[in-house]
Amino acid sequence: MNWSNRPAWLLPVIASAVCVIIAIAALVYTTGQRPAAAPPGVRESGQALIGGDFELVAHTGETMTNADFAGRPMLIYFGFTYCPDVCPMSLQLMAQALAELDEAERAEFQPLLISLDPERDTPEALASYVETPVFPDGLVGLTGSAEQIQTAARAYRVYYARSDADASMAEYLIDHSSLIYLMDRQGRFVEVFPHATAPERIAQSLQRFLQEEGA
Repeated sequence: MNWSNRPAWLLPVIASAVCVIIAIAALVYTTGQRPAAAPPGVRESGQALIGGDFELVAHTGETMTNADFAGRPMLIYFGFTYCPDVCPMSLQLMAQALAELDEAERAEFQPLLISLDPERDTPEALASYVETPVFPDGLVGLTGSAEQIQTAARAYRVYYARSDADASMAEYLIDHSSLIYLMDRQGRFVEVFPHATAPERIAQSLQRFLQEEGA
């Protein structure tokens, strides 16, 4: 394959598949057992090596850490505002999944977008982006310095790299894995949803999480 002519969506899908494999490996490593299959995501059967502390700047200009979201399950997506299709699609799927829940269930979850493009994704740029009508209500955009973004991405095993080859209207793009992470109220990894997972399946997993949590 001529990689310079690859479709823009191809590398994120490949990177996402690799990240899902890493998630499975992390679960096996930490538990010594293969986790039970529970499509469409990877379910937690022990303490996974995914997630961790971060300190970033919200679209409101406020400095926030993972501790600010303690007490609410998080749905986290890593992307960037100049992303032509993969990121908007994933955030729409997140919104559609949340729309499948009833109002009380939906209010439990905090959706987050962590930028992988600190150079262009200022708090002001994110503030406009997160208000896109088809994105989740209450979506919080987070950005920061290159070092802060790198720390967060490493914690979540996110692949990303600047790409000038695919740029057309934009000055450059960011190749990155495209995954939605479900983290529990203590910020621990629960499940990861690969790119283009059906919103109905995500919604089922979210409802199952709330049911198991309340059992």
